[in-house]
Amino acid sequence: MSQRLFTPVLIAASIVLLIGFALRAAFGLFQIPIADEFGWLRAEFSLAIAIQNLAWGIGQPIFGAIAEKFGDRKAIVLGVLCYAVGLFFTAYATTPIEMQWLEVLVGFGIAGLGFGVILAIVGRAASPENRSMAMGVATAAGSLGQVVGPLLVAQLLDWMSWQDVFVTLSMIVFAALLCLPFLGASKTASKAELEEAMSSVLWRAAKDPSYMMIFVGFFSCGFQLGFVTAHFPAFITEACAAISPDSMAASLGIDSTATLGAAAIAIIGAANIAGTLAAGALGKKYSKKYLLSGIYAARVLISAWFILMPMTVNTVVVFSLVMGALWLATVPLTSGLVAHIYGLRYMGTLYGIVFFSHQLGSFMGVWLGGKLYDQFGGYDIVWWVGIAVGVLSAIVHLPIKEAPYERRALAA
Repeated sequence: MSQRLFTPVLIAASIVLLIGFALRAAFGLFQIPIADEFGWLRAEFSLAIAIQNLAWGIGQPIFGAIAEKFGDRKAIVLGVLCYAVGLFFTAYATTPIEMQWLEVLVGFGIAGLGFGVILAIVGRAASPENRSMAMGVATAAGSLGQVVGPLLVAQLLDWMSWQDVFVTLSMIVFAALLCLPFLGASKTASKAELEEAMSSVLWRAAKDPSYMMIFVGFFSCGFQLGFVTAHFPAFITEACAAISPDSMAASLGIDSTATLGAAAIAIIGAANIAGTLAAGALGKKYSKKYLLSGIYAARVLISAWFILMPMTVNTVVVFSLVMGALWLATVPLTSGLVAHIYGLRYMGTLYGIVFFSHQLGSFMGVWLGGKLYDQFGGYDIVWWVGIAVGVLSAIVHLPIKEAPYERRALAA
């Protein structure tokens, strides 16, 4: 177990997360090109992305268990194959149902390269004093992917058809395999943790109200992130007026509302790099449950401000910066909370189950966004639903018992 923060394991794990998140963060940019070509309703492509997010959530504990049973590298290889095959054949989908089925493969691929597998590797390899920060660094790498992915895909869509872009992305995902030799994380779980059966750990967590509150609280994070990732680019393109010469966007070299949609996702990702690093550092010193409650409350405030203010290019930039700082800041804190309370041995599976709640929320955010847009011609209702579930998450984290489960059991 290394006392250093930046180890080969952390660097390699960060690259894997960067690749996985870069590709999935750009899916919202395909919303308008695909609708223009096939005349699909907004809800049909939204359902495909929603299914992708749900499959990601279902796949996360499965891939976590595969990693813990057969090895981290095998889980990542399987994830890469699912991801690449799903992206490749998405290029040839011509009906909504074809694309929706293919997004199941993509979602499972994201799970194989996602937080449940990768953060467990990082958590086991990091020293206890560096664990929270290491998870923050790895999560920030995923955020960097959110900067790179939308900008790359926006550029590729200017050069080639959306079908060729999907084929290109399917080849890029294989780069994650180059990181495998460096992902031999050391086992830092205790002897008791290593000997304990997975079934007993899962049963113990299922009976613990604190675990259930973590599970419920992560739902709103997924709802908000899924909705914004899938619908924000199209929302901005349609709702914003032309870029004015004196706006913040113009000063950043953004000259159209379509480009602003991609840039907003990239701004969120850039701000999130700082936000996740800050969350990792704060999680080392302060209560993770109170930090999580504060993050959800701050999301509620910035979302309410955004939809109550007149829509301008400047409010889009401000919202993207603030929301970005809060975007994945929940991940190192939530994963760190699970590891702190329940140990490292089955962290991948336990966090994967919690992450299913996140992706269930993401499914609802993406699907409701498209469904209500088609029904009412706008997104206002979905924004308010996201605010309501954010309030719930801010409240539900407060009663969590943050002490390790074994210590609580001995004190009982």
